[in-house]
Amino acid sequence: MIWLTFALTAAVIVVAAIKLAEYGDVIAVRTRLGGMFIGTLLLSTATSLPELLTTINAIEQTAPGLAVGNLFGSSMFNMVVLAILDILNRRMHILRSVAISHTLTGSLAVLLTGLAVFFTLGDFNLAIGWVGVDSLILMAAYVFGVHLIQMSNRGGASAPEPTAEELKGMPSLRHGLIGFGAATLALVAVTPAMVESAIGIAEITGLGAGFIGTTLVAVVTSLPELTTTISAARLGAYDLAVGNLFGSNMFNAVALGISDLFFTGGRFMSAVSPRLSMVGVMALCLTTLGMIGILAHIERRRYMVLINILLIAGYLAGMAVLFQ
Repeated sequence: MIWLTFALTAAVIVVAAIKLAEYGDVIAVRTRLGGMFIGTLLLSTATSLPELLTTINAIEQTAPGLAVGNLFGSSMFNMVVLAILDILNRRMHILRSVAISHTLTGSLAVLLTGLAVFFTLGDFNLAIGWVGVDSLILMAAYVFGVHLIQMSNRGGASAPEPTAEELKGMPSLRHGLIGFGAATLALVAVTPAMVESAIGIAEITGLGAGFIGTTLVAVVTSLPELTTTISAARLGAYDLAVGNLFGSNMFNAVALGISDLFFTGGRFMSAVSPRLSMVGVMALCLTTLGMIGILAHIERRRYMVLINILLIAGYLAGMAVLFQ
């Protein structure tokens, strides 16, 4: 019964999150937001909402290991998605064709993930109220990063007026806002049941909430990123696809800080197991490797394939070590 509950709630979460991204795109086009903003901020935040809600519910159900494993594991899986897309795109490698500006987003994702890992390993007792200062630093760094992205995206705050062809068949802004809100409510409604079933699976299998969060839950909550990234790649919108993945990794890191607002049992970062900090280190390494693929612009195909293989192998190796 627990497995059935997990499968059904996971299916609802994936569908709701996909609709969330679709309606987010409608809002972006109708409000004439810039392309970098759409991919890196709006779309990545929309597709990362399941991770945040899952983390908050895991904390409320006293499963901090599942919460942290979900966020770090999702960041790792996002880089696997990047590698798979690059491998499937045989004519032109995505990592070699996207704009160099994505290195800013990737660098910010590395910075935020590195800070998150550092704070989980460090023994910091400073807090304002019940919220740790380290969590506040993470949130402040994210806000500063968003500001940098907006500053670097000159002219991106207001996109050109969409053509009649682009608007043909597209829902109205009101429809988009209502759909976005309905999809969000669906996520809020079913996420607690999914988290509860995941905790039950961890108890039955004896694998631990951290491992289940890093593997099973992280993959489920990352499926919206996978779907929207594939859709963007099929349309040739490679910058949108890559921006979504790196932006999602940024959001996953800051979600650890946001989670502290809902954790009243002391400093949230201190509740993280060192084993899960290792998952954060793997997420940090894979995100850096994805950036190297963009920066290198290597002409020889076999070297680009090697980077993709390393991304996938790094993910599998991390899961194997965590399992043991």
